[in-house]
Amino acid sequence: MLLAGCEALPPRQAEISPRPARAGISAFSLDGRVAARQDQTRHYANIAWHHTAAADDILLTTPLGQGVAELSRDAAGARLVSADQQVAAAPDWESLSAQVFGFALPLAGMPRWLLGDVAATQRDDVGRPLAASADGWDIRYLDYESPAADALPVLMEFRRDDIELRLKVDSWQLN
Repeated sequence: MLLAGCEALPPRQAEISPRPARAGISAFSLDGRVAARQDQTRHYANIAWHHTAAADDILLTTPLGQGVAELSRDAAGARLVSADQQVAAAPDWESLSAQVFGFALPLAGMPRWLLGDVAATQRDDVGRPLAASADGWDIRYLDYESPAADALPVLMEFRRDDIELRLKVDSWQLN
Protein backbone atom coordinates (compact mmCIF):
# COMPACT_ATOMS: atom_id res chain seq x y z
CA MET A 1 0.00 0.00 0.00
CA LEU A 2 2.84 2.38 0.74
CA LEU A 3 4.25 1.98 -2.77
CA ALA A 4 0.88 2.76 -4.32
CA GLY A 5 0.91 6.11 -2.51
CA CYS A 6 4.20 7.01 -4.23
CA GLU A 7 2.85 6.47 -7.72
CA ALA A 8 2.70 9.67 -9.78
CA LEU A 9 -0.82 10.88 -10.36
CA PRO A 10 -1.78 12.26 -13.77
CA PRO A 11 -2.00 16.06 -13.84
CA ARG A 12 -5.42 17.56 -13.21
CA GLN A 13 -6.90 19.61 -16.01
CA ALA A 14 -6.31 22.81 -14.03
CA GLU A 15 -2.57 22.02 -13.86
CA ILE A 16 -2.17 21.87 -17.65
CA SER A 17 -1.81 25.28 -19.21
CA PRO A 18 -3.89 26.03 -22.28
CA ARG A 19 -2.28 24.77 -25.47
CA PRO A 20 -1.95 26.70 -28.73
CA ALA A 21 -3.61 25.38 -31.87
CA ARG A 22 -1.92 22.14 -32.96
CA ALA A 23 -1.00 23.57 -36.38
CA GLY A 24 0.76 26.50 -34.68
CA ILE A 25 3.15 24.35 -32.63
CA SER A 26 6.53 24.28 -34.36
CA ALA A 27 8.81 23.17 -31.53
CA PHE A 28 8.37 20.77 -28.63
CA SER A 29 10.09 18.38 -26.29
CA LEU A 30 8.57 15.21 -24.96
CA ASP A 31 9.61 12.47 -22.58
CA GLY A 32 7.96 9.10 -22.63
CA ARG A 33 8.15 5.43 -23.46
CA VAL A 34 7.96 3.64 -26.77
CA ALA A 35 7.24 0.01 -27.64
CA ALA A 36 7.96 -1.31 -31.13
CA ARG A 37 6.82 -4.65 -32.52
CA GLN A 38 7.49 -6.31 -35.84
CA ASP A 39 6.12 -9.84 -36.13
CA GLN A 40 7.24 -11.49 -32.87
CA THR A 41 10.15 -9.10 -32.21
CA ARG A 42 9.51 -6.51 -29.52
CA HIS A 43 11.59 -3.58 -28.29
CA TYR A 44 10.94 -1.19 -25.40
CA ALA A 45 12.71 2.09 -24.66
CA ASN A 46 12.39 5.42 -22.95
CA ILE A 47 12.36 8.33 -25.39
CA ALA A 48 13.33 11.98 -25.08
CA TRP A 49 12.55 13.91 -28.28
CA HIS A 50 13.43 17.57 -28.91
CA HIS A 51 11.89 18.86 -32.15
CA THR A 52 12.20 22.15 -34.03
CA ALA A 53 11.50 22.88 -37.68
CA ALA A 54 15.24 22.80 -38.38
CA ALA A 55 16.36 19.82 -36.29
CA ASP A 56 15.40 16.82 -34.19
CA ASP A 57 17.27 15.06 -31.40
CA ILE A 58 15.97 11.76 -30.07
CA LEU A 59 17.56 9.86 -27.20
CA LEU A 60 16.49 6.26 -26.64
CA THR A 61 17.38 4.58 -23.34
CA THR A 62 16.56 1.25 -21.76
CA PRO A 63 13.80 1.17 -19.15
CA LEU A 64 16.63 1.35 -16.58
CA GLY A 65 18.12 4.47 -18.20
CA GLN A 66 21.10 3.06 -20.11
CA GLY A 67 21.65 4.79 -23.47
CA VAL A 68 20.67 2.75 -26.51
CA ALA A 69 20.86 5.23 -29.38
CA GLU A 70 20.88 8.90 -30.28
CA LEU A 71 19.16 9.97 -33.47
CA SER A 72 19.47 13.43 -34.96
CA ARG A 73 18.25 15.27 -38.02
CA ASP A 74 19.22 18.63 -39.47
CA ALA A 75 19.92 20.20 -42.86
CA ALA A 76 22.96 17.93 -43.30
CA GLY A 77 20.88 14.74 -42.98
CA ALA A 78 20.01 12.12 -40.38
CA ARG A 79 22.35 10.24 -38.05
CA LEU A 80 22.16 7.45 -35.52
CA VAL A 81 24.86 6.86 -32.91
CA SER A 82 24.47 3.54 -31.10
CA ALA A 83 25.51 2.77 -27.53
CA ASP A 84 28.75 1.24 -28.83
CA GLN A 85 29.48 4.46 -30.80
CA GLN A 86 28.68 2.98 -34.22
CA VAL A 87 27.47 5.74 -36.54
CA ALA A 88 24.98 5.42 -39.39
CA ALA A 89 24.10 8.36 -41.62
CA ALA A 90 21.64 8.99 -44.44
CA PRO A 91 20.11 11.96 -46.25
CA ASP A 92 16.79 11.70 -44.34
CA TRP A 93 14.95 9.89 -41.52
CA GLU A 94 13.25 7.28 -43.69
CA SER A 95 16.47 6.26 -45.46
CA LEU A 96 18.27 6.06 -42.12
CA SER A 97 15.61 3.91 -40.46
CA ALA A 98 15.45 1.60 -43.50
CA GLN A 99 19.24 1.24 -43.40
CA VAL A 100 19.38 0.58 -39.64
CA PHE A 101 16.12 -1.26 -38.91
CA GLY A 102 15.29 -2.80 -42.28
CA PHE A 103 12.11 -0.75 -42.69
CA ALA A 104 11.32 2.94 -43.02
CA LEU A 105 9.85 4.58 -39.94
CA PRO A 106 7.63 7.65 -40.47
CA LEU A 107 9.94 9.98 -38.55
CA ALA A 108 9.60 12.95 -40.93
CA GLY A 109 5.83 13.17 -40.50
CA MET A 110 5.69 11.94 -36.95
CA PRO A 111 6.16 15.31 -35.18
CA ARG A 112 2.83 16.49 -36.64
CA TRP A 113 1.23 13.13 -35.86
CA LEU A 114 2.43 13.27 -32.24
CA LEU A 115 0.68 16.60 -31.77
CA GLY A 116 -2.54 15.28 -33.30
CA ASP A 117 -2.12 17.67 -36.23
CA VAL A 118 -3.51 15.20 -38.78
CA ALA A 119 -6.47 14.83 -41.12
CA ALA A 120 -8.53 12.75 -38.71
CA THR A 121 -10.80 9.97 -39.93
CA GLN A 122 -12.52 9.94 -36.54
CA ARG A 123 -12.83 12.62 -33.82
CA ASP A 124 -14.00 12.61 -30.22
CA ASP A 125 -16.81 14.74 -28.75
CA VAL A 126 -14.58 17.84 -28.39
CA GLY A 127 -13.04 17.55 -31.87
CA ARG A 128 -9.72 15.89 -31.06
CA PRO A 129 -8.43 13.18 -33.42
CA LEU A 130 -9.13 9.58 -32.42
CA ALA A 131 -7.95 7.97 -35.67
CA ALA A 132 -6.13 9.00 -38.84
CA SER A 133 -4.25 7.56 -41.79
CA ALA A 134 -1.06 9.10 -43.16
CA ASP A 135 1.64 7.79 -45.50
CA GLY A 136 0.23 4.26 -45.25
CA TRP A 137 0.20 4.29 -41.42
CA ASP A 138 -2.91 3.90 -39.27
CA ILE A 139 -2.77 6.24 -36.28
CA ARG A 140 -4.88 5.88 -33.15
CA TYR A 141 -5.06 8.39 -30.32
CA LEU A 142 -5.93 6.43 -27.20
CA ASP A 143 -5.60 9.10 -24.49
CA TYR A 144 -5.05 12.83 -24.01
CA GLU A 145 -3.42 14.79 -21.19
CA SER A 146 -6.81 16.20 -20.11
CA PRO A 147 -10.40 16.42 -21.33
CA ALA A 148 -9.76 19.89 -22.84
CA ALA A 149 -10.20 20.32 -26.59
CA ASP A 150 -6.63 21.67 -26.90
CA ALA A 151 -5.04 18.84 -24.86
CA LEU A 152 -2.15 17.00 -26.47
CA PRO A 153 -2.13 13.24 -27.02
CA VAL A 154 -0.36 11.12 -24.40
CA LEU A 155 -1.02 7.60 -25.71
CA MET A 156 -0.78 6.77 -29.42
CA GLU A 157 -0.46 3.74 -31.70
CA PHE A 158 1.01 3.73 -35.19
CA ARG A 159 0.50 0.63 -37.39
CA ARG A 160 1.57 -0.38 -40.86
CA ASP A 161 1.71 -3.92 -42.20
CA ASP A 162 3.37 -5.99 -39.45
CA ILE A 163 4.91 -2.99 -37.64
CA GLU A 164 3.33 -1.46 -34.55
CA LEU A 165 4.68 1.48 -32.55
CA ARG A 166 3.06 2.52 -29.29
CA LEU A 167 4.08 5.78 -27.60
CA LYS A 168 3.20 6.90 -24.08
CA VAL A 169 4.11 10.55 -23.46
CA ASP A 170 4.87 11.30 -19.81
CA SER A 171 5.45 15.02 -20.32
CA TRP A 172 5.12 17.66 -23.05
CA GLN A 173 7.01 20.94 -23.18
CA LEU A 174 6.16 23.43 -25.91
CA ASN A 175 9.13 25.61 -26.86
